[in-house]
Amino acid sequence: MSRRKTERLLNLVVCLLATRRYLTAEQIRRAVPGYPDSDEAFKRMFERDKEELRELGVPLEVGSDLQGGGGEEIGYRIPPQAYELPDIHLTPDEAAVLGLAARVWQRASMAEAASGALLKLRAAGVETDAAPAVGIEPRVNTHEPAFAALWEAVRDGRPVAFDYQGIGRTSVARRHLEPWGVVSRRGRWYVVGFDRDRDEQRVFRLSRVVGDVAADGPAGSVTVPDGVDVRRIAFDWGDPVSEPRPATVRLRRGAAQGPRRWARDVRPAEDAGWDGEWDEAVLTFREADRFAPYLARFADDVVVLDPPDLREAVIQHLKSVLASTGGRPEEAGEAR
Repeated sequence: MSRRKTERLLNLVVCLLATRRYLTAEQIRRAVPGYPDSDEAFKRMFERDKEELRELGVPLEVGSDLQGGGGEEIGYRIPPQAYELPDIHLTPDEAAVLGLAARVWQRASMAEAASGALLKLRAAGVETDAAPAVGIEPRVNTHEPAFAALWEAVRDGRPVAFDYQGIGRTSVARRHLEPWGVVSRRGRWYVVGFDRDRDEQRVFRLSRVVGDVAADGPAGSVTVPDGVDVRRIAFDWGDPVSEPRPATVRLRRGAAQGPRRWARDVRPAEDAGWDGEWDEAVLTFREADRFAPYLARFADDVVVLDPPDLREAVIQHLKSVLASTGGRPEEAGEAR
């Protein structure tokens, strides 16, 4: 099912759950985004949507409301009592898990679409009941740029291709993957699937995906083998612990106090062009992709000289920050 169709059906369900009376097809057409302007095209699409909801087990009720705005015209609604789940009794541990899940999922586009449907419904003069929409709102909170594309690929069963920088490597390699699932482990996100290049199942850390994730085949062409537990694969995967490495940095005098606290070999920078306002120091780190955001917090008070992968990671992080705030990404590459 396409994302557009999924959002339209979700909007339709929210619309019909929120109303206290039967809504005519024309009222639904005005309230629910995604329907075409053509009368014939709308009629065909609406009929398909109704059948789809019934196949999904949604209790779509057909009738008329003589007291409402619909008169004797046929309308539709979803009785909340027929749609709602029975009372759910959770243990404290189960409630804690749901609470955690509610904090993890914080940026799903469907949540925004559903809210928009309610706003349009109220704008059309239809009285709504907010209670059915109350609950745990599915959102995704992850800073990994590759998360959304890989999650959608798993949902759609679509192969993907991306550039991947392995641990200890300074260059990237193109990987072609049939994704089975996206899993969080120890605060990091991983994608599990079948690696077409290696001809075996593999696990990739999302923070090491470089650039955009591209579709590499039609939707529905990826099938998860029977008995595969993607969480178990991700948790059993031996994510190697990186050995400590030294980083040579320049620290502006009187600034960057955080790195200075645990820096070693701090000495005045004697290179020409540094104006005598800088110190050179050595910091120890393990993973460039996790250390770079910390150094980037100090903006132009910290300059990474070596190693190249850490320097590049800091520059890329600054570029992404500039892009998100409307700045010029190339400015981040103008640092010394």
